[in-house]
Amino acid sequence: MSADSLIQATASLYGLLVGDALGSQFFVPANRQALSDRTLPPGPWQWTDDTEMACSIYRVLVDTGQVDQNLLARSFAERHDFDRGYGPATNRMLRLVREGGNWRELASGLFDGKGSWGNGAAMRVAPVGAWFAYNLPRTAAQARLSAEVTHTHPEAAAGAIAVAVATAVNSSGSVPSPGRFIDQVLDHTPRGMVRDGIVQARRLLTIGDPVTAARVLGNGRAVSAHDTVPFTIWAAARNLDDYATAFWTTAAAGGDIDTTCAIVGGIVGVRAAPPAAWLRSCEPPAAWANVPEPGKTD
Repeated sequence: MSADSLIQATASLYGLLVGDALGSQFFVPANRQALSDRTLPPGPWQWTDDTEMACSIYRVLVDTGQVDQNLLARSFAERHDFDRGYGPATNRMLRLVREGGNWRELASGLFDGKGSWGNGAAMRVAPVGAWFAYNLPRTAAQARLSAEVTHTHPEAAAGAIAVAVATAVNSSGSVPSPGRFIDQVLDHTPRGMVRDGIVQARRLLTIGDPVTAARVLGNGRAVSAHDTVPFTIWAAARNLDDYATAFWTTAAAGGDIDTTCAIVGGIVGVRAAPPAAWLRSCEPPAAWANVPEPGKTD
């Protein structure tokens, strides 16, 4: 484990957590006006399954230096909190794994053997990109491994790869131009609907309105990788060094706000930390993940 990998993965996890926890507050009807006004709802803000699963990924990376699928499956199942907002298929799968089921058979058997193409693999993967930022092909390979534990459909894997590579690209060096950033993501994203959506996202970089962009790219409302990831790549590309603007840009599109903001938060958080006041309003990371406080990874 390198110090840089730990620092970057920790920063990404906090960015993801804040995006998830704050984004989840806007499903509360009383907070809808706060979203329109870009003001903060009252805290504390609780995170969802996005962060719970990302904490498992983080812990496995710290403990083993790579994505160990068996350990990750075990952690997902043992740490699974039904009340965190998991989808029904994942809830059932993780319960069966806890009861002794084979995660490979259960994951590949979802949806009549097609596997899930949901956005769950993408929502939790950013720390993988931060950890392996020095090697984009390895980032892509490790992201695929992390996806396969629950999502075996090629589109779900492509979504996870795109988000992980995006995080890796933003983890080092000077801020890339939006176009160059997306080009590097496309270089490693497998062909399919997710990649086609990211190609479209690049064409829309001159559009500044997230609602307009989301009408074309999707905003996660369908909870699929291809309805979620292209928009998050667009939103991140335009705000790679400004966490608050990235968050509000993403949230303004509506849809699956906690997930889209978790993805963008994880990508942008490696370069630009969330505002300190936002962090203080969030529920802290899961105690079992043993995540150091921001800036205290030594």
